Amino acid sequence: MMFIVDTDHMTILRRGGAGALRLQLRLNAIPEEEIVTCIVVYEEQMRGWLAEVARMLSGSQFILPYDSLATNLSIYCSMTMLHFDANAAARFDELKHQKIRIGIQDLKIAAISLTNNATLHTRNARDFARVPDLIFEDWTI
Repeated sequence: MMFIVDTDHMTILRRGGAGALRLQLRLNAIPEEEIVTCIVVYEEQMRGWLAEVARMLSGSQFILPYDSLATNLSIYCSMTMLHFDANAAARFDELKHQKIRIGIQDLKIAAISLTNNATLHTRNARDFARVPDLIFEDWTI
């Protein structure tokens, strides 16, 4: 079995707190090689942190966003990263043709999850429930 950690779950893990503890305890019960993320999740988080860096105006303001950028890089380097490959691209096109009304990034994540027969860990049940055959769970609750 493979479990893809979505953007919101990655954010929760990075921030810590009660939600992160619940999530981490459940993830600890799974073999490490079964816990993965995907390139689209990485892209979403990096866009956010790079935008934060770009907003800074003075030297000291850069410290926190660059520290967060480095922390995220370390986390992602320690995980298996699923790619948006030809199979995911084909599945993405199929889903897009079905006119599933969710964001493009979420549609890409869904395509990667489906082509890898993976369970997606996300708090975004509202959108991902619209994707036929996608298995998803929220382990923060």
